[in-house]
Amino acid sequence: MYRIKLHGLGGQGVVTAAKILSHAVSIHENKFGKTVPAFGHERRGAPVFADVMIDDQPVLVNSFVYEPDVVMLFASSAPDRGIPIAKGIHSESILVINTGNEQLVQQLKETYRFKEVYYVDATGIALAEIGRDIPNGAMLGALAGTGIVAIDSITRALVENFKPGEGDRNARAARKAYEQTRKK
Repeated sequence: MYRIKLHGLGGQGVVTAAKILSHAVSIHENKFGKTVPAFGHERRGAPVFADVMIDDQPVLVNSFVYEPDVVMLFASSAPDRGIPIAKGIHSESILVINTGNEQLVQQLKETYRFKEVYYVDATGIALAEIGRDIPNGAMLGALAGTGIVAIDSITRALVENFKPGEGDRNARAARKAYEQTRKK
C-alpha cells in the first residue's frame, strides 16, 4: 500500500488533487484508492492537507495517513509556516515538492532525511498552461514521475474531472510537469 500525504495552502487544489489521484488509480489502473480530506476552516492561503491510500486490495482503513510513504508539498514555504511535513516519515519516505530551487531541495532532503526528493516548478507550469496559480494538475504529473501512478491515468482523470477545456489544460500541465520532474 502507498500512503500519501498532500500538504499545501488553500487555493492550490490539494483536496481536488487527492480526489483525482484516487480516481486515476481506481478507474484507470484497476487499483483501489481512498481519499481522506481534512476539512475545517479552509481559506485561501491557510494550511490544508489531504491523504490518499492506494493498494491492489480494497482499502479498508478509514483514517488519516500517519506514516506516509510519500509527502507531496504543494507550497515550498510549508516548513516555514510550521506545517509538519516530516511527521511520521520513515527511511523509505519520499518527498515530491513544488519548487525549482535546487538548494531548497537539498536542504529539505538533508534536514528531514527523505530517501529521495522529486521536484518541479509546478506553479510556473500551472501559470503557463492554465493561466492560474493552481498547481494541482502539475503536482499530479510530478507524482507520476515517481512511478507510483501512470501519467496517462493522471491525464485521463484530469480530463474526466474538470470542465471541457479546463481538463485538457490541466492534463497538459501534468504531462509537462511529468517530463520536467527531477530527482535528488
